[in-house]
Amino acid sequence: MSKTSINARLAMIQAFANFMDSGSQSATVIFYEGTQPASPAIVADSTKALVTLVLPEPCIKETTATYVELHPTDTATVIKTGTASWARIYNGAGEVAADLTVGTDISLANTSLLLGGSLSATSIKLRP
Repeated sequence: MSKTSINARLAMIQAFANFMDSGSQSATVIFYEGTQPASPAIVADSTKALVTLVLPEPCIKETTATYVELHPTDTATVIKTGTASWARIYNGAGEVAADLTVGTDISLANTSLLLGGSLSATSIKLRP
């Protein structure tokens, strides 16, 4: 869909916001090293996980006609030394919401994460 009406975009963004806050747990963002799977339907290799950031509930800070902004995450401890190459966002039910490529879809001040270090995300805006 290359061009959608503002009402259609708003409906998609609101549906995404509802999806993110569904489930009994908090939504999370997990950063991984290595090759990103070709699709969010492919299970991520848990041995490649570097850090898990937890979003507050509700996780949606703002919805606009062009994006959904998530609240800042907690500050989490890095569980493995590695270079963050991609991240996966899960909703509160543990379902995959989106895969993000580090450097393209999401930026980090430093992609080299060290065991015992800390990481947080202050702003995440998702665009349909």
